[in-house]
Amino acid sequence: MEIVEKEVEVKTPSEETIESEEERQSRETKAGLHPLKNKFVFWYTRRTPGVRTQTSYEDNIKKIVEFSTVEGFWVCYCHLARPSSLPSPTDLHLFKEGIRPLWEDSANCNGGKWIIRFKKVVSGRFWEDLVLALVGDQLDYGDNVCGAVLSIRFNEDILSVWNRDASDHQAVMALRDSIKRHLKLPQSYIMEYKAHDASLRDHSSYRNTWLRG
Repeated sequence: MEIVEKEVEVKTPSEETIESEEERQSRETKAGLHPLKNKFVFWYTRRTPGVRTQTSYEDNIKKIVEFSTVEGFWVCYCHLARPSSLPSPTDLHLFKEGIRPLWEDSANCNGGKWIIRFKKVVSGRFWEDLVLALVGDQLDYGDNVCGAVLSIRFNEDILSVWNRDASDHQAVMALRDSIKRHLKLPQSYIMEYKAHDASLRDHSSYRNTWLRG
């Protein structure tokens, strides 16, 4: 299964000039583009059933494409395979540039994630709404947000939003409320929160959550 339906050019760091966010945004504006506040990277993971070692998981994370403008986002997003067409188990990740979708990454290690479970027939719509909110910097405490993940599973799909600081209760709860608002989440859906250090201890992304909201 191809994650990217059409080839999209991906530049490596050696091909780009290192510049500040302000310089990037100025350059893109002068080029007639609409710069985003943050640069983002799409990743994917095709899990091997029954294999759970951290080494194999990290090796399976593949970078798809990066973007930093509204125009670049739509070029990338329109070329990605739809969630309904992806095999199980597969993870799609959208993270700010410089943050790897790993619990141990320096931006993630003290944080956690809000988790929402969806029936497969509706997950694609909620994922798209979440992607647009993240890319558009619409979520509250946006600087505390690292990225989002769509986990394709056999009987359900799971959305999660990762943040930097699991101990900042105010930011954690504000993020929950912001997700509910932007996804127009029905009251019947339960959101669960789990710190990444707990995931490291029990080797599980979505079991044994300790906060519901």
